[in-house]
Amino acid sequence: MERPDQRVEDIPRGAFAPPHCPHPDCPCHHPGRGRDFRWSKVGSYTVKRSGAAIQRFLCHSCRRTFSQQTFACTYFLKRPELLLPVAAGLLAGSAHRQLARSLGCAPSTITRLAPRIGRHSLLLQRRLELEAAEIREPVVLDDFVSFVGAQFYQLAVPTAVGQSSAFVYRLDHALHLRGGRLNPHQRRRRDALLRRHGRPSAGARTRAVVRVLRALLAQSRTLRLVSDGCPLYDRALQQLQAQRRVEHRRFPNPPRGPKGAPRSPAARERDLQMFEVDQLHRLVRHSLAHHRRETIAFSRSVNGLVERLHLLAVWRNLVKRRSERRPHRATPAATLGLTTGRWSWAQVFAQRLFVGHLPLTDDDQQIYRRQTPTPMLHVQRPHDPVYVL
Repeated sequence: MERPDQRVEDIPRGAFAPPHCPHPDCPCHHPGRGRDFRWSKVGSYTVKRSGAAIQRFLCHSCRRTFSQQTFACTYFLKRPELLLPVAAGLLAGSAHRQLARSLGCAPSTITRLAPRIGRHSLLLQRRLELEAAEIREPVVLDDFVSFVGAQFYQLAVPTAVGQSSAFVYRLDHALHLRGGRLNPHQRRRRDALLRRHGRPSAGARTRAVVRVLRALLAQSRTLRLVSDGCPLYDRALQQLQAQRRVEHRRFPNPPRGPKGAPRSPAARERDLQMFEVDQLHRLVRHSLAHHRRETIAFSRSVNGLVERLHLLAVWRNLVKRRSERRPHRATPAATLGLTTGRWSWAQVFAQRLFVGHLPLTDDDQQIYRRQTPTPMLHVQRPHDPVYVL
């Protein structure tokens, strides 16, 4: 993937050329589909806040107008200068009110801006996955499990990470009931919630793992899979009927001794083979405010949690180095040759990505439109854009 030199809004007015029509129903919306995109300049308008003049264009195919700002991630934002510091602050562990206090805005401004950042991260992560044409390294697969909405509902996030490059290949999600023992009071409360909000669909975790494995198999001839021995992955492989194309190595979680006791050889081998995915899950626990250690914090909605995890995946792949202590200066994406170097936040949000240009699954479309239902969340604001990200 080519690293952007500057953001769209920073390109001089006369030097910008629109790559395609931004209207999704226009024949020239998809670049490179055999239709020449012809346009012309039709004046400009002035931004009241900054006084900058923005060039407008006319599409000769659909005869509708658009501007240079339509292709920027800050399109339709009243406070465009907040986009980059909010994205960096969310990954630094700041909560919405803390960011609002630091940046001098209302907390609701941060709350409305965070989903836009998550949607852009979802599209950018899917674009990165398409750029990784063939997987040639072992892939470590494990589930990140968190509460969502209430402590009786859990969200399992199957995470596929490259064993040698630390590249995040795929994320998915599945809502299921919490396991473990419940006292009578907890059992009565859980049953009341199930009567009110319904029970999650059976087999959701298996279907999520199937979707992850199907995406990995589409990018590899023989998939070398490393897991912790969970029988869920074997059931998913049986459903896909892909056992012959998968070299599956299992490292079950051994019983741990008392606190401070030395690890057994089996435990050391398991931690060595599963290190990259465990490291990513530790970054989630220590970096995101709604999963902070020493607390029981969790996200209110499925959409918010999945959006934030995709933001962390983009940060891990493009912005963060593979290791802070070892002499690995390259990012995971640069290690695979997908990029030429480390990206900054300005380059991550340099240009707007259009949802119609990427082959998204139905679950990705639901996350993008914010239509994934969440238990105990009665009011959900779906995202039904015309232009807005």
